[in-house]
Amino acid sequence: MAHHFDSTGHTLEGEPFPVAEQVALGRSNETAFSVSMNGVLVWRNESAAGRTQLTWFDRAGNLLGKVGEPAEYSNPVLSPDEKRVAVCRRDPQIKTRDIWLLDLVRGANSRFTFDPADDMNPVWSPDATRIAFSSNRKGHRDLYWKNSSGAGADELILESALDKSAEHWSPDGRFLLFNMQADSRRTSADVMMLPMPPQPGSKPVTVIASPFNDQKAEVSPDGKFVLYSSNESRRDEAYVQNFPPAGGKWQVSTAGATDAHWSGNGKEIVYLEQNRLMAVPARINGATFEPGVSKRLFEVRVPTTVRNSLAVSRDGQRFLINTFPVEDAHAAPFTVLVNWAAAVKQ
Repeated sequence: MAHHFDSTGHTLEGEPFPVAEQVALGRSNETAFSVSMNGVLVWRNESAAGRTQLTWFDRAGNLLGKVGEPAEYSNPVLSPDEKRVAVCRRDPQIKTRDIWLLDLVRGANSRFTFDPADDMNPVWSPDATRIAFSSNRKGHRDLYWKNSSGAGADELILESALDKSAEHWSPDGRFLLFNMQADSRRTSADVMMLPMPPQPGSKPVTVIASPFNDQKAEVSPDGKFVLYSSNESRRDEAYVQNFPPAGGKWQVSTAGATDAHWSGNGKEIVYLEQNRLMAVPARINGATFEPGVSKRLFEVRVPTTVRNSLAVSRDGQRFLINTFPVEDAHAAPFTVLVNWAAAVKQ
């Protein structure tokens, strides 16, 4: 859309009017267009611009197989028995996400949430009987859960005016970790935990709080440490603290990190460094953690506008990654309009 602007009086004139149709929309509602000072407008058409493909890789970067059809996926997470994957899938028409369950054994796909709002960030319970998730159906992101069989209704388990994103269920099943905006201005986020199962009057407990964005928390398999992301160094890096925090803190990555995860035995941490999959040995001695030297496993093209793109198998030998399909590389064309203001002058 465009709106006439009086640069002398600094006021808008008339009504906004359309300039281009079917402009690609990203997962964070960013639009794919740009305009120059000399009147050239370029935009990417919607078509397949946001589609990704869930793909299995081994540690050498060899492609082992694909899961499901290409779609606008985000936040894939494997079930504890690794027979299913819960993933967010955006509806291309209404632009909101629902959670889907993809059966890795039979190849069947089933929709798990049905609310027209945005349902996202699925988290499996350790016994795989429940899935917790976030939804903004009340105007802000709250926490819900539902039977993983799909039976029954969604149940609200934590509501407040601040946005919350479900992140991880502790291995002993006692706590659901989530991040919550520290204030309505969204200047920072804290890692919190909610006792499970939720009881009337249950209150969340702060795990990690700072002036920075602390998020994407994951408890180690032995339940003694928490891995999380923080931008305290002006870019996202992976850190480890005791769980519950008890004074120890160790930086894992050194050149930026997203989507950090423990291996199933807790002896390695895997994370994405831009388009590189990295692995770090994790040495644990009592209450002390010692990260090893980061090693690049392979490179992979992942979307930058998706919060989570990586799931790690329990044995640490396979990686389910949300990648761009090769066949979609040129599927969404760019349109260039020269002297656009004259073309749509009203």
